Amino acid sequence: MSTETDNSTFVDRFPEEAAITRQAFLVAFVMLGIGAFLGIIQALHRTNVLRIIDSADYYTVLTAHGVFLAIVFTIFFLVGLYQWAITRSLDRGPVNITVTKAWLALMSIGSVMTGAAILLGFVSEINVSADVLFTFYAPLQAHPAFYAGLVIFIIGTWLAGADWFRTWLAWKKDNPDERIPLQAFMVLTTMIMWYVATIGVAISVLFFLLPWSLGIIETVNPLLTRTLFWFFGHPVVYFWLLPAYLLWYTVLPKIAGGRLFSDPLARVVFVLFVILSTPVGIHHQYVDPGIAESFKFIAMTNTMFLLLPSLLTAFTVVASVEHGARQRGGTGYFGWLRALPWRDPAFTGMALAGLMFAAGGFSGMVNAGMNINYLVHNTLWVPGHFHLTVGTAVTLTFMAGTYWLWPQLTNHSIYSRPIALAQVVMWFGGMALMSNAMHVAGLFGVPRRTAEPQYEAFDFPTIFGTIGELRIQIAIGGTLLFLSTLLFLSNLLLSLDTPKRTDLSQSLPPALSGPSDSPRVLDNMKLWAGIALLLVVLAYALPLGAIVQDSGLLGPGGDAYPVVVAPVLDWLQGSAVALTEVIQ
Repeated sequence: MSTETDNSTFVDRFPEEAAITRQAFLVAFVMLGIGAFLGIIQALHRTNVLRIIDSADYYTVLTAHGVFLAIVFTIFFLVGLYQWAITRSLDRGPVNITVTKAWLALMSIGSVMTGAAILLGFVSEINVSADVLFTFYAPLQAHPAFYAGLVIFIIGTWLAGADWFRTWLAWKKDNPDERIPLQAFMVLTTMIMWYVATIGVAISVLFFLLPWSLGIIETVNPLLTRTLFWFFGHPVVYFWLLPAYLLWYTVLPKIAGGRLFSDPLARVVFVLFVILSTPVGIHHQYVDPGIAESFKFIAMTNTMFLLLPSLLTAFTVVASVEHGARQRGGTGYFGWLRALPWRDPAFTGMALAGLMFAAGGFSGMVNAGMNINYLVHNTLWVPGHFHLTVGTAVTLTFMAGTYWLWPQLTNHSIYSRPIALAQVVMWFGGMALMSNAMHVAGLFGVPRRTAEPQYEAFDFPTIFGTIGELRIQIAIGGTLLFLSTLLFLSNLLLSLDTPKRTDLSQSLPPALSGPSDSPRVLDNMKLWAGIALLLVVLAYALPLGAIVQDSGLLGPGGDAYPVVVAPVLDWLQGSAVALTEVIQ
């Protein structure tokens, strides 16, 4: 990993690249603020504490909350962070900054189109609706602008990856014998995973959902679009998580006062995510009757392998932090914990995020197990898990990492570190309350994704009344999360008025065990991309072929599509059936 050789900040050395990162962060943080506002509306509505919207509008709020936070906020932060990481680690800007600006513009346009399609649902006079929730598969149908925005957004992310690969190839031409710097390696492997994962959602939107919404085809196969969504829907979790990993591996040890324990282990972890993250999506479909139990069992087995990179991360990051603590004078088996910089909001936020991620890993294993999943499927347990992972492990890491990175992007110090420290602790406490209550309520069978959490036949009002303290926990936790978001955004905004400084540069030290300690095969991007694609074919060829063979590309009775489309769809359906027969 390269380090800066002068005392200038990132914005001084790479002003255009810093501007791209700031702009991406700006969009991310605007979406964070809107999403948090929609989140508090949901939390208070569903717990019957305060209702300011009709229950029919709850699903518009729920869709906007999921899309704005789980897609727009997370991915805009990712592209901003990765632009910084690829530039810093390779010590060079993009080959053509115009391309960089183009992908940021495409992502922004796509976000506006999709967001407008959702929010216009509040205006009854306008015939636009996109209340399809975050999981935008059939049979729910959105306005064409929703799907078109998604297409443009995803194309923007593809172009961003191509931009970063071009930067790396230009660097490689000048440094043919050097290992890929770790942060650049993390960026490139993440994008390989993204290219593989988005195959499913691209097919679903371009060939089925968008034409269906436009009226080009009359029907779609709901199970097929659902399966193609989860082809994308689970690896997108790691697309959110891997930038948090980048911060944990490369920035957190620096803040702790030490160095990364093992560069080779970090590379292994990212390679494992490339090859293992996509062939697991069917574990979200355990209750779908159209998929054979054997395919579900294979998906469960594949999912369990993902424990390995998580455990390797826990070991490597904790070892790195302990090294830092001992460099600061920490001693004893656990006494070194007292030597850590707990007053630093960047460190404390990331440490608390990692702790929450461990809890999220436990609840995730429940979701992944076929027999236990049936107990919690479609209950409040699921959003409880989701808020532990993307809601805390990812989001809190992004907030904490911003406190460290923002001064280098602006030459302005953070307005108030005490406020920042209170903010990350408040987020942790709010999420602990809310997520705990969601998990427990889920065990009682309280459903998710409903404006009214009761069904009279199952006497849910009595259950929710009996455990009323859980309802209060959700309301208090959601309120704390909203207040924490306001503190975060206000602190950043006020930071822009602090005096400019020239002493805010931060370099990243090399790892204790460097890249030379790992085999060069780890840097073979083509190899890992090939293995990832092979595993995807093995995991999905038979299930998708069986779905098409059983009910057709467009579902039962879905043969009434225009003549211009028919040959293409017939060829796709015939190919799927033939592939299934060959494999069987």
